[in-house]
Amino acid sequence: MWIYEKKLEYPAKVSGPNPRLAKIIIEQYGGSDGELSAGIRYLTQRYTMPTGMAKGVLTDIGTEELAHFEIVGTVVYKLLKGVSPQQMQEAGMGAYYADFGKGIFPINAAGNPWTAAYIDAKDDPISNLHEDLAAEQKARAVYENLLNLSDDPCVNDTLKFLREREVVHFQRFGEVLDNVQTWMNSKKVF
Repeated sequence: MWIYEKKLEYPAKVSGPNPRLAKIIIEQYGGSDGELSAGIRYLTQRYTMPTGMAKGVLTDIGTEELAHFEIVGTVVYKLLKGVSPQQMQEAGMGAYYADFGKGIFPINAAGNPWTAAYIDAKDDPISNLHEDLAAEQKARAVYENLLNLSDDPCVNDTLKFLREREVVHFQRFGEVLDNVQTWMNSKKVF
């Protein structure tokens, strides 16, 4: 289906261990507006897209979102590397440590596990694309919030890259919406 290059799409650097920051960054790993939700949403919705262009863009962006899921997971992993259970407890991650140790699990910043209820897929491509446009804007807003909370310049660099990709995805979904609406409004001759 695709060629997997065994490196991250963008470097996931951290200045050092920081469980407090890991606790909030994990929002984009397993939150409702995070990368896992986006990837699964788009890879599910592509089936009902009426044009090859629309199917292709949803496939491309869906797989890129899974690459972003990998980047966010790596950031969280690095932020927890070398952190003691006591430090995790002090950072508000005691319950997380009790369940997962320092393993990376898809939860949101509040500690709720990822659920398929975060995504939707209808047989109406227009409603799906409007949802996708909104999802990209919500993800961009979350990245901006995370940047406001982060004190790590290395993590901020990665977050800025991911935020910018949300903007690009929003633009691409706008193009897809135009493509699908044009197709739906055209006369079909069979």
